[in-house]
Amino acid sequence: MVAKLDYRWHLRKVMADRGMFSTTDLIPPLKERGISLSSSQVYRLVVERPERLSLKILMALLDILDCTMDDLIEPIAAAGTVRKPKKAAAGGSETPAEGLGGLRPKRARIRGVDHP
Repeated sequence: MVAKLDYRWHLRKVMADRGMFSTTDLIPPLKERGISLSSSQVYRLVVERPERLSLKILMALLDILDCTMDDLIEPIAAAGTVRKPKKAAAGGSETPAEGLGGLRPKRARIRGVDHP
């Protein structure tokens, strides 16, 4: 089974649990740790799910909020989980519906036409 992984971002909830209700509450503690982000960047970090996040910012958030990565990031299986087909057994004991043979199209045959 090949599972596409996705995740939920819980920064806003973790902040609220710690009494931080404004996105700008993160700006001073981030600056203390050498990270300068604009208020709009912090807003997007809190409100939206980041596609890319530097480890330096992630480590600063964990330190500021005194939490773990499990608190911020929840891995989930994506809705479009794809299953890999099972490989055919070496003995060939499977029925055509179970194996690949039942899934192959049959070659078309033309009948009633003379071929030169």
